[in-house]
Formats: sequence, C-alpha cells, structure tokens
Amino acid sequence: MVPSPFRAAQRHLGSRSLRAGRSLHGVLRRADHSVFRQVAARAWPGAEPVLPRLSRAANHGMLWGGVAVGMWALGGARGRRAAVRGAASLALASATVNTLGKGAVRRSRPLLDAVPVIRHLPHQPLTSSFPSGHAASAAAFAAGVALESRGWGAALAPVAFSVAFSRVYTGVHYPSDVLVGAALGVSAAFAVRGLVPSRDQLPPPARCQVDAPALPDGDGLYVVVNPSSGAQPQLVDPVRQLRTLLPQAEIVLYDDEAGPLPEVLRAAAQDAARKGGVLGVCGGDGTVNAAVEPALAADVPLLVLPGGTFNHFASDLGVDTVSDACAAVAAGHAVRVDVGRISPLTGPVTADGAARPVYFLNTFSLGAYPDLVRHREHWSPRIGGPAASVLGVAKILRTAEPMRAVVNGRRRAMWLLFAGNGVYRSLGIAPVRRHDLADGLLDIRIAHGGRLARTRLFATALGGGLARTRTYAAAHVPRLLVSGLAEGTRMAYDGEVVDAPRAFRVDKLPESLTVYRPLPEPADLDH
Repeated sequence: MVPSPFRAAQRHLGSRSLRAGRSLHGVLRRADHSVFRQVAARAWPGAEPVLPRLSRAANHGMLWGGVAVGMWALGGARGRRAAVRGAASLALASATVNTLGKGAVRRSRPLLDAVPVIRHLPHQPLTSSFPSGHAASAAAFAAGVALESRGWGAALAPVAFSVAFSRVYTGVHYPSDVLVGAALGVSAAFAVRGLVPSRDQLPPPARCQVDAPALPDGDGLYVVVNPSSGAQPQLVDPVRQLRTLLPQAEIVLYDDEAGPLPEVLRAAAQDAARKGGVLGVCGGDGTVNAAVEPALAADVPLLVLPGGTFNHFASDLGVDTVSDACAAVAAGHAVRVDVGRISPLTGPVTADGAARPVYFLNTFSLGAYPDLVRHREHWSPRIGGPAASVLGVAKILRTAEPMRAVVNGRRRAMWLLFAGNGVYRSLGIAPVRRHDLADGLLDIRIAHGGRLARTRLFATALGGGLARTRTYAAAHVPRLLVSGLAEGTRMAYDGEVVDAPRAFRVDKLPESLTVYRPLPEPADLDH
C-alpha cells in the first residue's frame, strides 16, 4: 500500500520534532556539564572549610531541624509559626523528591575527576542525581519560613542558597539537579500554604478600630511585667525594649513580695485611670487574664505585651512581639473585643449581693484539659513542657473517668466541655485560631462519655470531622448553664486551673474591653 502524502508529511514533521527535541536536550546537557566544570575549576576563597561541612550538616534535614528548634525556642509566636511551616514544607518536598522525583528520573552522579579532592564528601551518595534532595529541602524550609515571617526568611535565604550551591561545589550534583530541586522545594512551600493559609492570608481577628489614647513616648502607660510567666526565652529583654521604645512608661516588675498579682494590676489600672492613660501587662495568658477585671473596673484600655510561653490571646490579636504592641499604643491603634464570663450561681458574693464572676479571654474547660494542665505543671520542671504534656495525656487516657453534669437542663456524661471566647477555626477537633474576637458567641464543644468513647472520639479526631456525632458535639451559642457538678471538680480558664462552682453560667460581655493591636493592611480594615 502506497502511503498518502498526508501520512508522509506527518512522519516528516514528527521526525523533525524528535530531532529538535534531541538537539535542545543536547544543548542543555552540554551547558549543564560546562557550568559544573567551571565551578569545579574555579577557586572559591573561604569555601573549602565551610561548604563541605554545611552540605554534610544538611543530610537528612538535620541542619533545618536544628534551625527549627532554635526558632521555636527563641523566635516568639511568629518564629514558632514559621518553624512549623518550614518543617511541614520540608517534609512535603523531601517526600516528593525522594519517592517521585528520583524514582522517575534515573541520572548518574557527576564524575569527580575535575573536582578537587579537598571538596569531596566522605561518603558519596548512591541515589539518582536528579533532582537534588538537599536543594529541595533547603528551598522548601526557607520559603516556608519566609511565607510566615519575611524577617526569618531573609535571614535563612543565604544559608539555603549555600546548601544548594554546596551540592555542585562538592561534585555530587549537576547545576540542573539543584535548580529543579529548589523549584520543587519552593512549590512544596506554596502547596503547604494552600492547605494551611499563612497569617497574612487570614482576615484580621478583630472589629474596626475605636478611639484610644495614642502614647508616642509611653507617658500615661502603666505596665506590670511578670518575669516568671512561662519558660519561653526571648532574644531581647522585654523591659529593655519597653524602656527604649516607650521611655516615659511606668514599669512595675512584679514579684511575690509585692502582693497578689491582681492587686498590683488593680493599683496600676487606677493610676492609669486618674491620668486618662492605659494599663499594660507583659506575661503569659494567665497574667493577661489577671489584668482583665482591673481594666474593666477602671474603664481603661489594655495593652497586651507577649511575655509567656504561648501568648494565645496576643497571637490572635496580631501582637506577636513587644515592638508590635509598642507601635500600636504609640499610634493609638485599638479595637474592642468580647470578654468571656463565668458567673457562679452559688458561692462567694460581691458587695451588691451578686456571685463573684471570673473572666476569660481565650478558653474555658471542664474535664480532661484541667487534669492535663495539672499533670503538666507537676512534671514540667523536671522533664520539660513537651514531655510533661505527653506524660499527662498518657495518664489521663489510662486513669480518667467521664464527669457528669447538667448542661442547659440536660444531664450528660462528658470527657470534656470546652467554651471558646469566640468561634475558633479548627484543625480536626482542636481549636486553632479565631477570626473575630467580637462575634458575641461562645464556641462550645463537648466530648461525650459512654461505651468505647475514647476510641470513637479518637477516630472522629483523625477524620477531622466537627459535625454533630454521638461522640462529639459542637455549637455556637451566647450563653451556657452548667449545674450538678461533683464537689472538687476542676475547671481551667486561660491556662489557670481552679475548683469549679457546682453551678454556674458562662456568657459574654460583648465588645467590653478596648485593646491595642497593630493596624491591619488597608484592604483589611473593613473586616
């Protein structure tokens, strides 16, 4: 059969395309090898004692794991978020490169003839040369960190570049291996951001601005600093920062000899009220909680300076550092937020005959969480916070029993009753962050007791479901009534653990507290 002219033309075009593709591949391959030889032949002053060691340090992500630990320990809330995002990006990039990339493309490692012996690594890698796993991990970690914190990202960029370049310098990768690996790493960081948005992508967690005093030099600001809050080290002493940024502020360093912390805060709030000023508090969430009642009673704005381990309220407010808080009060940028209230229906009363309430800015809970806090506080001085938390969870799962109470008129057996001051965005059943600190709602979550409740609740958490189930229920309500608690039941609010009243009401004081926060971006001001 004689081929038609059309089929002959198709074969001719296909042959030309194949030859063009091979020609382009050859050009790129020659360029790749040429750059590799130029790097090998050139002298790089100061690189010989540094780059081979840096390349080895990055094996199995060890270098970046150490950096992440340092950021977690010293970087404050923003550094911890950046460390977690960087580690997640690295994990995704490493899994992609080592399972898909190297398996799909089998490329031999470069010959080391042209590379000076002093640059050789002690152990040559045996896996496929394409793409570079070290470059992917370096780029993923640095890009992930930068998406959460530009400052940390800028600090890590030279290190990431050096790790990537060291793979060509030591002769274990061609330049194209490194470039593609770095591109995959950056892509992994953006993929993680697509799954878990960074702080810049989320709407601001508070309502529009309100009038509040602007104190450019701190005159009229009375700050109580609790140096014993948490165990989180800080790169810069917060007191030194305050005295540098707000030199006229009155600073009180709290210690046990000064009396109860609430009394010290109450005196500072009264001083601020007489001067038409502002009450400031530096410490963890428990210390910040102690400032709520004095600020409400004196009707003064509150400046929250993060100085504890987690600083949940400051983080949700957008105040990640002491300098953030100082800039906000200097410019007079403030918002109104809700305050959660727990009002005993029995027990001690105030001068007007009402039961004395307690307040919370973050969360309130009954059941397993107060027990976890108690175990963690007992063991953390001996074995550290993370290990103490793990030990507490293990003990609770082994020994705890469901509590019984009447919730809104219905008797329940529960492992946990949680109330958030505002609706939390969640990861599984765990509350993560609030988008609105003045929504007028309590975020109620109940883990029911019953047959196989531990196993069923764990399965619900793994499935990420927050829908109403027989094991777990969630609702957003303005108030909650609890009664029928056993004597000695413990409750936790903002990290503090105390005995719970046998009957009480949980509700909110809507937009009752003025707090300072950094000014959002212009596009976010309408949220």
